[in-house]
This record gives sequence, C-alpha cells and structure tokens, in this order.
Amino acid sequence: MKKIQLEILGLSSSQSQTGSFALVLGERDGNRRLPIIIGMFEAQSIAIQIEKINPNRPLTHDLFKTFAEQMSVNITEILISDLKEGVFYSKIMCTDGEKEFELDARPSDAIAIGLRFGVPIYTVESVLSEAGIILSDLEEEEDENEEMAVKSSSSTTASSSKEPLNQTSVDDLNKMLNEALEKEDYERAAKIRDELNKRN
Repeated sequence: MKKIQLEILGLSSSQSQTGSFALVLGERDGNRRLPIIIGMFEAQSIAIQIEKINPNRPLTHDLFKTFAEQMSVNITEILISDLKEGVFYSKIMCTDGEKEFELDARPSDAIAIGLRFGVPIYTVESVLSEAGIILSDLEEEEDENEEMAVKSSSSTTASSSKEPLNQTSVDDLNKMLNEALEKEDYERAAKIRDELNKRN
C-alpha cells in the first residue's frame, strides 16, 4: 500500500455546516487537496498547536500525549486510511519500542495528536482519488490571487486591531496574555503573543 504524505494547508469556517470547520490537507508532492469537515473543538485544538499556544489547562489531545509519554508509547505517523459513505477513517500508528500497533481515530483527533508528536500525516491513493480536489494551473493562479487579497485585507485588519497592542507595555501585554488564556480566547492570545514576539 503506497502512502502519500499530506501537509496542513489551512483551517477555516465551513460554509456548508454551521459550527464546523474545513481542514484542508494538501498532497506534499502533487496538486491535490483533501478537505475534511471537523468540529469546533478539534479545530481549536489543531489551531492552538499550529500557533504554538500553551493553554493554561491541558486539552484532551495534550492529555493523550502526556499519558502516552508516561506509558512509554510513541506515535510514529497518522494515516487517513479509508473513506466510506463520505466519512473519513484514520489510524494513529504507535510503538512502545518493542511492538507496533494502531489505534482507530477520527481524522480530526488523529491530526491534533499527530501535530503534538510532530509526526507526518499520510493517506492512500484510494482516498485521494475519491475525495481529493485537483487544482488546475488556472485555479491555482486564482487561489494565489485570492490568498494575496485575503492576506492584504487581514494584514490591514490585523494592523488596525493591533494598534492598541502596540501602545501597551510588555508587563500589561503579559497580563493580557494570561487573561486571554484563562478565558480560553486563543485567537486574542495569539495576537498578543505575536506582539510580544515582535518586541523580543
């Protein structure tokens, strides 16, 4: 079974399902995209790990990592293994140093855990050929233009929303960061963290 490596390309609110998010994975050495609809909690967990934010209390996926480490179990890879009636299936590939074993999981949970262990994400050809979206050269160009438009508008928004942060002292920023983490407002925490990083 030939495995195809994927990388996370984006995470955005789902247009089709309220309260859900679209996680877009891309073929590492190709032009196919694999969009997967995931829940809000899993999306938040993935976003927190991508943004390298440390929540005050461990999330479920952090707890899983700590538990696995205490039991001397290491995760080696994540495999999105199957697609049946529109539902994705995945496996978390594990080892305890002596034997290898796999755990069934939803792709959203598997990816959130895989990110915490820093392991690669794979799928198989049957899944990509059934659910993958191929980007033609024209669509890629349109996507790039849209991305640039989104980036420029978001950077304008970010700069205008960060103006108050620019005028805040480092001590106050650290207090605000702690408050945002306590309230579990990770989006605001990421903005404050970025402002602090700029000054370091």
